Amino acid sequence: MNNTINSPPEDISNISVINKIKNFGVFRFILWVLAIGLSLVVIYLLIAKVFPPSSNINSETTAIVTGVDPVDVDLPQFAFPTSKTENILRRAIYDTDIPVRQKGVVESYTVLQGDSLFGIAEENNISPETLLWANFSVLNDNPDEIVPGMVLSVPPVNGVYYQWQEGDTFDTVASNFETAPEKIVNWFGNNLDIVNPSVDPGNWIMVVDGQREFKQWVIPIVARGSAGVSSTAYGPGGCVGPFDGAYGTGSFAWPSSIHTLVGNDFWSGHLALDIATGEGLSILAADSGVVVFAGWANGGYGNTVMIDHGNGYATLYAHMAYVSIGCNASVAKGQSVGGGGSSGNSTGPHLHFEVRLWGGFINPWFVLPAP
Repeated sequence: MNNTINSPPEDISNISVINKIKNFGVFRFILWVLAIGLSLVVIYLLIAKVFPPSSNINSETTAIVTGVDPVDVDLPQFAFPTSKTENILRRAIYDTDIPVRQKGVVESYTVLQGDSLFGIAEENNISPETLLWANFSVLNDNPDEIVPGMVLSVPPVNGVYYQWQEGDTFDTVASNFETAPEKIVNWFGNNLDIVNPSVDPGNWIMVVDGQREFKQWVIPIVARGSAGVSSTAYGPGGCVGPFDGAYGTGSFAWPSSIHTLVGNDFWSGHLALDIATGEGLSILAADSGVVVFAGWANGGYGNTVMIDHGNGYATLYAHMAYVSIGCNASVAKGQSVGGGGSSGNSTGPHLHFEVRLWGGFINPWFVLPAP
């Protein structure tokens, strides 16, 4: 009888489960190792970012790592400025763009010594014609009538400063001053109701962009062979012809040793140049010719000389302190005819210089040499 007891056979399914459990434990171990390693890498990167490695590597270390001998370089020493002027100061600049707003009222201005109508107009950004038209009652359309202490009305825009009359309409006023009626109505400074505009007689308004003819006062041209200028009408400086003598060379020279303007330029209301001069400084004949006016002239010109050059040209020199030449005298180009001054209606020493051709005015800039 066989007493050997045979063990029951192991269940195959149980063996598979045990193997799976063992395999899972190994896998989990591997995952833990990877997780710990990744955590260490992240911690290292964070520490390196917060505390970067020092770049102060000495030259010996560099030589060992790179195998290249270090090179000694003498760097310039930083020098602190020795004075405040060497410092660069940066200050905030407060720059506010303020739009230029047009004025809406006519202002008063008292003329000062050295002023000119041209200069006052330029300072107020209006044309000299506008300023002349606005002051007919004191200037009578003659810019040479301006004197220190005179009070002028200064319009805010170009045009005619006009006192409304009985029977005026916007159409008739605009037509008389060669502008459009809507420019009068729409300009804010006139304070008109654009729906039902009206102006009471006696009130002043700006005829915007309007214009009118000038009433010009001038000494008429005196041609050779004429009877001369009536001293009664134009002043005691008028000469009696006929005139004969030197003729012009055909070219002009500056009538003053100072070749700059001091006052009015040439414009429609001032047919001359106001050239700088000093009190008593010689005024010179711009070209050769015969004197046809020498002495005092009415109308604000003061001491005046006119020279006929015998070739269609004539020149006039006004506001002089004195006249040193007489009627009918022949003068040479560059000869003194008087001294600079401020006689007549003038706000300071200057020479009023006119050039005329066949009786008409031309701009002296066209014939004078470059300054």
